[in-house]
Amino acid sequence: MATQPIPRFPDGFLWGVSTSAHQIEGAARLREPSVWDVFTAEPGRVKDGSTAAVACDHYHRYREDVALLADLGVDAYRFSVSWPRVNSPGGLDFYDRLVDELCAAGVRPVPTLFHWDLPAGLDWLERDTASRFARYVTRVADRLGDRVVRWITLNEPAEHTLLGHALGTHAPGRTLLFDALPAAHHQLLAHGLAVRALRAAGAAEIGIANSHGPTWPASDDPADREAADFYDLLLNRLFSDPLLTGRYPEGIAELMPGDARRVDADLEIIAEPLDWYGVNYYAPARVGAPQGAKTVFGGLTLPAELPFSVRAIEGRPVTDFGWPVVPEGLTELLTGLRDRYGDRLPPVVITENGCSYEGLDDRDRIAYLDGHVRALHGAVAAGVDVRGYFVWSLLDNFEWAEGYARRFGLVHVDFATLERTPKASYAWFREVLRAQRAPVG
Repeated sequence: MATQPIPRFPDGFLWGVSTSAHQIEGAARLREPSVWDVFTAEPGRVKDGSTAAVACDHYHRYREDVALLADLGVDAYRFSVSWPRVNSPGGLDFYDRLVDELCAAGVRPVPTLFHWDLPAGLDWLERDTASRFARYVTRVADRLGDRVVRWITLNEPAEHTLLGHALGTHAPGRTLLFDALPAAHHQLLAHGLAVRALRAAGAAEIGIANSHGPTWPASDDPADREAADFYDLLLNRLFSDPLLTGRYPEGIAELMPGDARRVDADLEIIAEPLDWYGVNYYAPARVGAPQGAKTVFGGLTLPAELPFSVRAIEGRPVTDFGWPVVPEGLTELLTGLRDRYGDRLPPVVITENGCSYEGLDDRDRIAYLDGHVRALHGAVAAGVDVRGYFVWSLLDNFEWAEGYARRFGLVHVDFATLERTPKASYAWFREVLRAQRAPVG
């Protein structure tokens, strides 16, 4: 356990945990298929050959999981709504029951409306998918909006574009490289249309969950700096500039689908004002010039033809996923966003932060979370308006192309019996929350 108490965060700071529908719900036969069902049915797509057909069976065990949330003492629970389930008979009834259970337990529901499980047959390369998304959002908001205050439109469009459409390691498995950029634009357009749909439905607080991390040049060599700048543009600014400034970074706009006037009109929609800005943070990236060969980073193989290479960050511990543990990168990221966007940056919520480690006595996870919460407090002390922090994840779950080999949960799940067992990190986080709420003096 941490030897020193976590510094006190401002009153009203929101503490929570996160999950996503495809990774935990199971009950796949009770909904339409998603692109992930199609993807995982193809041999070799998932490292252990598994699927999310059952996952954690949260669909049937949600009451047990809400009881874990209540015992943990979180203010809020970030979950995602499955678009394929909403398209299916009785699908919205499940989310009705879940939201009611959360409210009865005193836990605020924070739904994410898209967390990668696109209905099979739809395609982010097609512009019409954005309009379809807005119609789906209206249905969900009309049903749940009387109890939900805070909404998230999309989760990590950067990763969904890169891994699913450019590199092919996630669903839908395309290897388009830079021809995947229309998928990014259409997701951002879907976000803007969803904001308008949520406003029309009376939503009070709307945000997005974008992944971000500092980009560190591998050296001072101009080639490394140029490569790092391009990586930062592609993985960070491509997904924040349009939302917060109404413009794509220089060199990107001309790559987007449609003529310039249409892109400009779309950007007016994409830049609909947000009430808060969600940040998913895991690690920085150390980036240099291309090395003429494939490179491997955090279990991901990057092709040689990319105009950059991702290098190891040496001298740092790594998680079981191979990701470097760099808590101070969170402070650097948040102060950098504040400095770049100034008053255009809404209040920030950390919508994901977590790590993969084995074992019930998960001291490495405690150390990771302790360091990152302290780094987050450092950003608050530096004047960044941070309003909340969500741990990824409540439960061990189906970790996409890694299958069940990576465990991010505060709660261990035995995937043979589906038994839940809180880990040492669960007890640690519970004590952190109690200390944050204890009377001062």
